[in-house]
Amino acid sequence: MKVERNGQAEILTQEQLQEFFNYLSPKYRAIFAICLFSGCRISEALSLKTEDISNGVIVFRKSVTKGKLKTREIDINPKLQNYLEAADLPKNGYIFPSKRDAEKPMSSQAADEMLRKYCDYLGFEGVSTHSFRRTALTMMSASGIPLRTIQEISGHASLATLQRYLEVTPNQKKEAIAVIGF
Repeated sequence: MKVERNGQAEILTQEQLQEFFNYLSPKYRAIFAICLFSGCRISEALSLKTEDISNGVIVFRKSVTKGKLKTREIDINPKLQNYLEAADLPKNGYIFPSKRDAEKPMSSQAADEMLRKYCDYLGFEGVSTHSFRRTALTMMSASGIPLRTIQEISGHASLATLQRYLEVTPNQKKEAIAVIGF
């Protein structure tokens, strides 16, 4: 059964993620792995500088987050660490510099264009750069991570906004009803 997205970015399945990450170049694998393993926005991933990643933590500076509300620190998942190491990233400046000007980050549009190319090749529909964020947050929620914890990771100002990101599958509803009884 296909879940209605209501205009939101597609949530990727485990199989799609595997296929996608197997196909990506190391640099783009690192970009989208940051989005997936930290639940960040593409603009936040692209604005990272080398000093923002150290000691097993990624720091999303307040100045680059949506709403500029607060700085977020996210622990680096070991799989993400492997993707970062394989990407041969710059030693200083932006981790993903613009091709035209290394003093500026890659644009979200450039990352989106590359994503579209990969998705067209793989036959994925409805996928956008935001799919990695929605997928991460939905995975955490489906695994029973408290919404307040997910909110701290995602940087959402309110739980109401966060909940719009989360997809509930028919199977999850079925499992929820199954626990009722005496």
